Amino acid sequence: MVQNVKKVGENRYRETFGRCFEEFTVGDTYEHRPGRTITKTDNTWFTLLTMNTHPMHFDDEYAKASEFGKCIVCSPFTVALMVGMSVTDVSQKAIANLGWEDIKMTYPLFEDDTLYAESKVLDKRESKSRPGAGIVTVETLGFNQDGKQVCSFVRKMLIAKQGHSVEEKVNY
Repeated sequence: MVQNVKKVGENRYRETFGRCFEEFTVGDTYEHRPGRTITKTDNTWFTLLTMNTHPMHFDDEYAKASEFGKCIVCSPFTVALMVGMSVTDVSQKAIANLGWEDIKMTYPLFEDDTLYAESKVLDKRESKSRPGAGIVTVETLGFNQDGKQVCSFVRKMLIAKQGHSVEEKVNY
């Protein structure tokens, strides 16, 4: 988590988070903390809020008959958690998410598992249409508490350059 402090007055400071475009280095990996233990309630609410009717995510008796023998975490919830866990490191100063590619669910995640994530900077380039921003591409990997990789995806974001973030414009 990138946390900085800026002086906003006499003996007064404000915490800030995230990286501007210039602060990304291709090849760097950011380990996102804290992890997140997923509860049955988390999984059930997300599944039902998103109108996913597959009983593997909320019906214990149904899931007992599956190859897993218990409910599995809804895949979009895993992706959403990993994105959320990465915000303070990679997209706190984003102008926009440009897309996700190559999402892979590589191992089942279960209720009561703890999810951890990390992101590696794959590429960065100046924006051709926005001089105050650049495009950063990261690969994010998710792991359970035993170190088994459960998910991966590539994400592209439009990131503000120094002096061009909304945070700076509104003195946030």
